[in-house]
Amino acid sequence: MSPEITGIIGLSALVVLLAIRMWIGLAMAMVGFFGIILLKNIDVAFSVLGTVPYKYIAFYPMSAIPLFIFMAMVISNTGIAASLFNTAYKWIGQLRGGLAMASVLASGGLAAIMGDSVAEVVTMSKVAVPEMKKHHYNTRLATGCVAAGGTLGILIPPSLGLILYGILTGESIGVLFIAGILPGILLTFLFIVTIWIITAFDPDAAPAGPKTSFKEKIISLRGTWHMVLLFILIIGGIYGGIFTPTEAGGVGAFGAIILSIVSRKLNPRILLDSLMEATKITAMIMLLVMGAFILMKFLAMSKLPFMLAETISGLALPRYVVFAGIILLYVFLGMFLDIFAAIVLTIPVIFPLVTQMGFDPIWFGIVMVLVMEMGLITPPIGLNVFALSGVTGVPLDIVFRGVIPFFLSMILCILLLILFPQLALFIPAHM
Repeated sequence: MSPEITGIIGLSALVVLLAIRMWIGLAMAMVGFFGIILLKNIDVAFSVLGTVPYKYIAFYPMSAIPLFIFMAMVISNTGIAASLFNTAYKWIGQLRGGLAMASVLASGGLAAIMGDSVAEVVTMSKVAVPEMKKHHYNTRLATGCVAAGGTLGILIPPSLGLILYGILTGESIGVLFIAGILPGILLTFLFIVTIWIITAFDPDAAPAGPKTSFKEKIISLRGTWHMVLLFILIIGGIYGGIFTPTEAGGVGAFGAIILSIVSRKLNPRILLDSLMEATKITAMIMLLVMGAFILMKFLAMSKLPFMLAETISGLALPRYVVFAGIILLYVFLGMFLDIFAAIVLTIPVIFPLVTQMGFDPIWFGIVMVLVMEMGLITPPIGLNVFALSGVTGVPLDIVFRGVIPFFLSMILCILLLILFPQLALFIPAHM
């Protein structure tokens, strides 16, 4: 049996294991282990099993993951989201659809310091949805804008999705962070335009809120200083070369603690809860990464990714046709898996193909994360939708219908990135 056939059988076995609900990280590790036995021998397989997990988990850049997660948990548990929403509400709440727009802006602000989509949705669901219900907003719009706004958490840096992509591909995490800024701003703007269009056709869906004075607007800015300072600290430090993205995780986590203490929003209970939540999420991601690297060793030995790249190249299809197929694959995967699982499952096969076709790996990372965002709000398993429904009690079908206009906005954003790659590459080119 050829190595390539062994690789195909291994991937088929992985699909079966995932279908019977085996943990993704363990499934990848098992397939990789037994695949290496078939291709080499049991001694090589045990050597990989004994060295690869330690080699990559002890990899210095990996320390950024728990640090950024911990920072996100501290921010989520100390009520900064409510302050951001209140500030945005004071400035644009008097517009028709202003509360929904404020939700999107607050989500964008949280994304700049959290980096996790589901945590952001849970936080904003508790703050924004009750407020919109109180002002008689259409339930579909109220929930749809929060579920979609939460996806900004894995595009606007710091992003856990981009960190993982950088680690698995060897691309610079700092460059990926900087590349995500303009696309993140663009998508936030498109979400706000979407709300404006909805309210233009259906004014009753989002009534205008009470007007606020200029003084009230200025005073409300006091609630944003945490976010602004942390964002400048993290992104400014990376862009200015003061510290690396890995070190930025430590700076951000420490900064979040200090700012929460200064603002008197942190207590021992919140600190302990944040540590526990960060530990659970980190353990899940580390298991995925270990399984992914064992699987990548097996696939490299099988030469399957290279055969796939050569086969597709031999078909002489336009590269954008192939790229469209990759996009559809990620949309499909996003319906069933969260972004971390989807990235580690597909990178070993997809990344060699993408680079061989001549696509910029930084640009592709941004597009891939954006496509994965779409999967967070699409049926049957849109994690953001499930999280929002669980917190608010709104039926799933209503939330899924509410996110449709925002899903279309994401498609437009991807098309703009394909037509104008410099939206992602302009700032990194000038670092």
